[in-house]
Formats: sequence, structure tokens, C-alpha cells
Amino acid sequence: MGREVHFGKDEMTLKLNGVTCFFALKRKVTMPYHTIKSVYVDYFDAPQWMLRMPGTSISPLNIYEGSFKYANEWYFLSYERREPLVIIELEGHEKYHYVIFQIEDPVSVAAEMRKRIRSLE
Repeated sequence: MGREVHFGKDEMTLKLNGVTCFFALKRKVTMPYHTIKSVYVDYFDAPQWMLRMPGTSISPLNIYEGSFKYANEWYFLSYERREPLVIIELEGHEKYHYVIFQIEDPVSVAAEMRKRIRSLE
């Protein structure tokens, strides 16, 4: 997979590699822990009328990479299969309201994020 999660002291970074980076037109998304409102693992169906800004989408194949806008909210999507994804809701982030991505073992990644957020409270 072309995604890695890096946990820093004050922020989490989703780093994109290889072809994933190329199609998303972005190398990384940084999320300060204080902007993370919720983290969970679930399936996600991108709304049909999302605007790609910029990014790549091949909806029949469930491939979404990059920035998208829907209902006046910004999403960063990075996945290529219909499987459980890490879904992060943000509040006060400089751009995104949601960051949704595919990664190996999404449950443990989400658990680690919640643990780090709790440790800051």
C-alpha cells in the first residue's frame, strides 16, 4: 500500500508514497491532534456528486485519491478498495473536515490515534 501513518508529539501525518502520491497530487496530510474530533473504522461510500479538487476518482472501481469537496466541506480520500477505512473527523483544521484512508490494520491505527489524543487531554 502507498500510505504510512507517522505519529509525532503534537500531530499525526498521513504520508502517501509511489503511485498513490501521484494520483492524489499530494504527498502528505498533517493533522494536529487538537483538531481531531473523532476517529473510527467503517465503510465509506463517496457521495456521487463530490467534486474532485484536485484528485483522481474512478467510482466504479472504488478508487479515490486526493481532495474532494461535498456539501461545502473538504474531504481528503485515499483508498482503492471497498473495505473498512480509517475515518477521521476534524474540527478547526486548516482545510479538511474529513480524512478517510485505507491502511493495513485500520483498527490498531485508529486505536493508537485515540490513545494519543487521550494522552493530550
